[in-house]
Amino acid sequence: MKRITKIEAAKDSGRRKLRVAAYARVSTDSSEQLVSLETQKNHYERYIKARPDWEYAGLYYDEGVTGTSMARREGLQRMLNDCDRGLIDYIIVKSISRFSRNTVDSIETVRKLCEKGIYIFFEKENIDTGKMEGELLLSILSSLAESESHSIAENNKWSIQKRFQNGTFKIGYPPYGYDNVDGQMVVNEEQAKTVRWIFDAVLSGKSPGTVARELNERGTVTKRGGRWTGHTINGMVKNEKYTGDLILQKTYTDDCFSRHVNRGEKNQYYVREHHKPIVSHEDFEAANAIIEANGLEKGIRKDEDKYKNRYAMSGRIICGECGGTWKRVKLNNRFGFACNTHVRDKNTCGMKSIPEEPVKAAFVTMMNKLTWGRSRILLPFAEMLKEDRQAEFLDRLNELEVLLEKNGERRQQIHQFFAKGLLDPAVYAEESDALTEEAQRLSAEQNALESKVSGSHEQQEALTRLLKYTAKGMMLTRYEEALFTEHVDHIVVYERTEIGFAMKCGPIFRERI
Repeated sequence: MKRITKIEAAKDSGRRKLRVAAYARVSTDSSEQLVSLETQKNHYERYIKARPDWEYAGLYYDEGVTGTSMARREGLQRMLNDCDRGLIDYIIVKSISRFSRNTVDSIETVRKLCEKGIYIFFEKENIDTGKMEGELLLSILSSLAESESHSIAENNKWSIQKRFQNGTFKIGYPPYGYDNVDGQMVVNEEQAKTVRWIFDAVLSGKSPGTVARELNERGTVTKRGGRWTGHTINGMVKNEKYTGDLILQKTYTDDCFSRHVNRGEKNQYYVREHHKPIVSHEDFEAANAIIEANGLEKGIRKDEDKYKNRYAMSGRIICGECGGTWKRVKLNNRFGFACNTHVRDKNTCGMKSIPEEPVKAAFVTMMNKLTWGRSRILLPFAEMLKEDRQAEFLDRLNELEVLLEKNGERRQQIHQFFAKGLLDPAVYAEESDALTEEAQRLSAEQNALESKVSGSHEQQEALTRLLKYTAKGMMLTRYEEALFTEHVDHIVVYERTEIGFAMKCGPIFRERI
């Protein structure tokens, strides 16, 4: 007779937590959108960690890339690779359009993940791909998202073109020197003084780099609270808005959602006396003539790519005595650097040349000191930069992003109704103006909070890169040009025996040579 023995199932000693990741995408790489990523990271981290059966697997994101192609998004591809490696069990995405506006890509990717037992939850549409009945709905919504990309683009283009033509287009974020008051560009008198000083400095013969350095030394900050660069000054001098005029449609977006500089492919609209000027047309034209002439001397022509120095340190060495730039020169049988002002007139600047090798050796010493003293120098500095990044600011930024998205959806609806003749022009104009005013108010609050949260995003990014490098604990044995370019903004020569490395993350570290 058969004997059957029941083997009891083993008691569950504790299930492994579900490893949940989040994916986010922003369509531009501006500092505002990068702060938006920070708010999303803050939201998802708290949202996932609030579930006791979930484990936070990180935020994957892409910045400044189109939503119409998955292949071009490194963050998404990295997340999919980690799924293949078995590091992720579940994914949360804000909406299908943030995941992909390409129907085929969406469906294929979701199916491949489902085969691995990895499902996606789309918050906005409330779709969980773990439920098979959701695939048809996903297909429909993905298709709508794809067509919506083109619809939104066309409607927005139509609306903007109409405002270009009738002169009612409003500048949402005016340049430094102006404020947005009820949709109008109004002169900010305090900033206008700096703008006039910049044009006067250029007219006196100072280079954009020198002007930027002097502004930073004076403690003057940019519109977003950051540091000035030669590129910023160059752009300001070329900005016709400071004359009171306005050129509309300087850039355009093609059918593939790629942004281009308008070099005659599209119509442009020149609006004279659009707002109060800060500089005269004569000063504007003269300053631009000087910039162009200086560029031609260096082989730079208008609309060409920026001139690149052959040597990483060329143009990045500043004289501590006269403020002029230094250039690479030959000293007897070796190379070195000399102050341009001293070369032209020894009576104006008495700073003599310095050899190149000691400067490189000083850089090696400085980087090794940062690696060795990482915990005593860089980590406390990183904590200091984070002091103002308060959770309530991030929460409010997340709320503002949702409100702005709803505002945009509403504007899109009335554009569609008006384009189809379903909305009276007067009603459309009133509703459109009200929504535009609300968007400007929300954007103004968003910009103010972003300034508090981010401080200088460029400094944060530069510090992150420096922390990653020093975390390796590797000591340099020789000068590496790529490392210098990555972390150093410029060099200040205080004496022939002492220089300072002004880091991209902010501090200046002095070294003897």
